[in-house]
Amino acid sequence: NGKPSVSDDQHVHFHNLDDGILLEAAREVRELTGARKLEAWKPWFPVIDFDRCTNCMQCLTFCLFDVYGVDKQQQITVQNQDNCKTDCPACSRVCPEVAILFPKYGKGPINGDVVREQDVQREAMKVDISTLLGGDLYGSLRNRQREARKRFSTERDESKALLERKRCLGKLKKDLDIPDEVLMTLPTAEDIEERAARAKAKLEKRQARSQTVNDSRPVPSDTEWGI
Repeated sequence: NGKPSVSDDQHVHFHNLDDGILLEAAREVRELTGARKLEAWKPWFPVIDFDRCTNCMQCLTFCLFDVYGVDKQQQITVQNQDNCKTDCPACSRVCPEVAILFPKYGKGPINGDVVREQDVQREAMKVDISTLLGGDLYGSLRNRQREARKRFSTERDESKALLERKRCLGKLKKDLDIPDEVLMTLPTAEDIEERAARAKAKLEKRQARSQTVNDSRPVPSDTEWGI
């Protein structure tokens, strides 16, 4: 029938195969599939500098790949580092305290070098998300979705939609140094809105817990106030 037989109690042994032949075969497969070259692969993951981190949760809100989360103490942590996209330092770009490091990044201070004020200014680290997206993050996403649906229902012009997407992607690439292959894997507008809503809910839950803790503390006495 043209199909190889399969049996759990049989073993296949290969002979006269050296490392060179196997590596050459792997290179041919990578070229055919367009996979990343083995020698070009590098581990890519964020590291949080907790001495600088203020737990503002901006990275949690911004990241679209669920890399970040919070622990039982409501402290921001890297929970799914395998989800991080190679060569994408976008979350570090939007961190207001330059507290997210990528050891394999080619420039400082993102790579762990000493953070200087001139570095912050030159690298444009303190990117305000609301400024980048033109207003409130969630409102901006909703407005863009409504406008896109309105355009599609009235114009049905796919070429204009493609140009708009390219323009937005170009802005992200320029402002946040996001590589092309990462931009091409960005989720749809609906997915982005859903993830943003989940991130907002997490942030509001954390803030509510913090407020509850503050409210449960006893009112300072006159002595404690220094009266």
